[in-house]
Amino acid sequence: MKRLLQAVLCVSILLVVAGGAFAAAKPEYVIKVGYILPETQSDHIVMRDVFKKDIEEKSGGRISVELYPNAQLGGDRELIESVQLGTIQVAIPATAAMAGFDKRFQVFDLPFMFKSKEVAFRALDGELGKAADELLKPLGMRNLGFGENGYRHISNSRKPITTPDDLKGLKIRTMEIPLHVSFFKMLGANPTPMSFGELYTALQQKTVDGQENPVVLVYTSKFYEVQKYYSLTGHLYSATILVANDDYFANMPEDLWKIVEEAGHRYVVEQRAMADEQEKVFLEDLKKAGMEVNELTPEQKQLFIDATLPVYDEYKDIIGADLVELAKKANID
Repeated sequence: MKRLLQAVLCVSILLVVAGGAFAAAKPEYVIKVGYILPETQSDHIVMRDVFKKDIEEKSGGRISVELYPNAQLGGDRELIESVQLGTIQVAIPATAAMAGFDKRFQVFDLPFMFKSKEVAFRALDGELGKAADELLKPLGMRNLGFGENGYRHISNSRKPITTPDDLKGLKIRTMEIPLHVSFFKMLGANPTPMSFGELYTALQQKTVDGQENPVVLVYTSKFYEVQKYYSLTGHLYSATILVANDDYFANMPEDLWKIVEEAGHRYVVEQRAMADEQEKVFLEDLKKAGMEVNELTPEQKQLFIDATLPVYDEYKDIIGADLVELAKKANID
């Protein structure tokens, strides 16, 4: 009986110790990150290998990061709303999707605004980016940094696009952004706003003739299976934004917030570099998959620029002349 009691006591002690160790290992904070992009895309790879890894290691396990790619938690709009509600802590929507919450975010989608990626980065990391940060505050969010989607180009199932006339009558899926709709109307197309999650099926069933997205998204979404032509119009540069719930991180201890903030900065640098490399590789893969890819000459591109200049006047009061000037300034500095 004495030995039995000793054995029971030993087991009890082990259970208490194990329970204490489990409790100690439980993270103090859980950061849920949602995005529509697949596991093969740079956003997910860098989020997994840099953002998540850095935060969990540097916090000594006090913070856990959970990743939800592939639109598991909804499209960009739903993800932004979830960040506002605090059901997730971080999302990575396209900057264009933020226009549904504040129309001034459409400054990032003015056609042919940034003449190079370097110019876009300068604007995003400079005064224009800081102005956008201020727009997030009333929405209950903060910005951890701007990533890259890349230049948007037009694909369709009918013909190559080399002039605005080639778009006349084509039903083109656009994001649910008024400026995008105006832009394509000026080019003579029939813009059809719909969520990204519906797009593949719409292309497959020919509900729409085409769509416009960066190289990486066209490849990872397998649009080459349902589209024949891809024209490198580069009509606008598309960025992503790491939006975070402001209250959640405001209540986090300063030392842990610094770890998250630094991880965000590192994510931006690494994701932009990988996105650029993926763009080059995936463009060749699209050609191998059977897509006919055509580039526009400077003269051809100028036709698109001239045709869409009126959109600046149409939206300058909605966006604000000050923001438009900040974007233009990046091309000059």
